[in-house]
Amino acid sequence: MTKGRSLELFFIDGNPDGMLTAEVFNWTGHILVAPRVKIKDALARKEAKHTGVYVLLGDQGGDSLAYIGEGEDVSNRIRNHDSAKDWWGKAIIITSAADNLHKAHVKYLESRLIEMASAVSAIKLENGTVPARSSLSEAARANMEEFLGTLHIVLPALGITIFQNKTRPSHDLAQSSDRISPRFVLETPKHSVNAIAELRGAEFVVLKGSTARQEWASKAHTQHGYKQLHDELVANGVLDCSTMPARFSENYAFNSPSAAAAIINGRSANGRLEWRLESDGRTFKEWEMAQLSLLDGEAAQ
Repeated sequence: MTKGRSLELFFIDGNPDGMLTAEVFNWTGHILVAPRVKIKDALARKEAKHTGVYVLLGDQGGDSLAYIGEGEDVSNRIRNHDSAKDWWGKAIIITSAADNLHKAHVKYLESRLIEMASAVSAIKLENGTVPARSSLSEAARANMEEFLGTLHIVLPALGITIFQNKTRPSHDLAQSSDRISPRFVLETPKHSVNAIAELRGAEFVVLKGSTARQEWASKAHTQHGYKQLHDELVANGVLDCSTMPARFSENYAFNSPSAAAAIINGRSANGRLEWRLESDGRTFKEWEMAQLSLLDGEAAQ
């Protein structure tokens, strides 16, 4: 059974859009997030002068862009980027509070992070190639993989999802088949849309083979956040547009039924009304209300 973990966020400016630090109890890592307008203050902090890795996020020509790097003094590396790169607007500095990462550690972390971001393809990387992993002992590699494991918990909690792979192998779902998992169906006959999804924990997983519209259809929402996700899924092949309609080439985990319904129908959607329980046709909302009624009944006993 997975144990809970505690994440401590400190908003340095008392502002959610300003600088913040993130630490996890009993984890050696330290994360400093800073908008570019605050980079002078961020680089003056002692953790920014430690050995570590960093991620620059921004956009160029209307497309999201990222750069991943490492340095024995991260502040010096970012100072160089401040004059050489105009496109970035946020820096994520990942070090150790005790400054116990060394050059080989961070070169390994840099390589692994670039590998992961490239595999997910959620955002374009300015890095030209994936650098070779540094040579570490078996024990040191295990330590760095554990470091990365915690990092992949913390970064999504900060809204940084470029390393987060939302595809789900079929065997993962099969291994959970002994548990009761509600299955929902979404059909839009006009556009030959027929999708099946399963609720797995906090994830709404659309299953491989489900069909969806090839393009974002709502002209009134061309800048809609879900449109960007739709375009990303097409670009990285999760939505295969070689057929009409498009087809999910892999199981894909969404954060909500509405997110899944929007991508599938190519427009904003209330997924709680559009998804229906496969077994009896109730909407997701009706099923959810029934679950809450059961909870009320248990509390009354």
